[in-house]
Amino acid sequence: MESKVSEGGLNVTLTIRLLMHGKEVGSIIGKKGETVKKMREESGARINISEGNCPERIVTITGPTDAIFKAFAMIAYKFEEDITNSMSNSTATSKPPVTLRLVVPASQCGSLIGKGGSKIKEIRESTGAQVQVAGDMLPNSTERAVTISGTPDAIIQCVKQICVVMLESPPKGATIPYRPKPASTPVIFAGGQAYTIQGQYAIPHPDLTKLHQLAMQQTPFTPLGQTTPAFPGEKLPLHSSEEAQNLMGQSSGLDASPPASTHELTIPNDLIGCIIGRQGTKINEIRQMSGAQIKIANATEGSSERQITITGTPANISLAQYLINASSADPDPHGRNTFPA
Repeated sequence: MESKVSEGGLNVTLTIRLLMHGKEVGSIIGKKGETVKKMREESGARINISEGNCPERIVTITGPTDAIFKAFAMIAYKFEEDITNSMSNSTATSKPPVTLRLVVPASQCGSLIGKGGSKIKEIRESTGAQVQVAGDMLPNSTERAVTISGTPDAIIQCVKQICVVMLESPPKGATIPYRPKPASTPVIFAGGQAYTIQGQYAIPHPDLTKLHQLAMQQTPFTPLGQTTPAFPGEKLPLHSSEEAQNLMGQSSGLDASPPASTHELTIPNDLIGCIIGRQGTKINEIRQMSGAQIKIANATEGSSERQITITGTPANISLAQYLINASSADPDPHGRNTFPA
């Protein structure tokens, strides 16, 4: 990628990621996918929409910068059209601005804000768009949301300037991309089997059953003073009260949930890559499968180890620890292997 680009240098290929709610995505896709098809054809940009039944979706736009600007223009005008249509049925008099949320690697946000906020101020003043850079990173990623709002024309000018900044200051280090979480599917464990809930049915889930059994056999420590780790997941929508009590080892019925606690591990620096995986895929997989929160501390100078903090129920922690141990034994440095069956 070229290190410098002017407004005229429109031959550089770039990828911009947008975070959208389901309703916005529906508007972009259109009936039978006609709207997005038209946007792809007319802009010449590749427009991909992440899969899933998530409340949020990622829309990725890739192509030469001029194609990206055309795609952005079409999206901004489509959103304005939606606002106009919704206003014709309401009593509101002032028209809300069009709002888009970009997802930008945190390592590029400093250049976008500029020294003492000078760059972001310049972008706001020269385009007339409002630009806000989120202070916190999006969950389980190294990306931040950058919210742009204003008229479609102001948004297009603003995106052009943001693209110039992103091309001049490429991301530093590996970026762990934000992946919106699916609307959570509760997992229940009964009789040593794992089930996921889909609608009114409990579907057997052999992979999770296998992992659960392995984790229970091989967990090297007894979680936090319990003699037998309970493993009900955190939601028990389909258990009878009696089953719930047996599983939880408590007598408060369905809402019983083991208290969240924290466990710390130290991992040698040379194994941390196996646990994080390519662009964070492995650690995100471990988070999703175990249901635990996992934080990896930054490397400290002179130390050959990294601290990992796992938070969750004793069962979440024991499964997360088992999965971390399994991936640190993974011979593939990029962590592409799946977990042991």
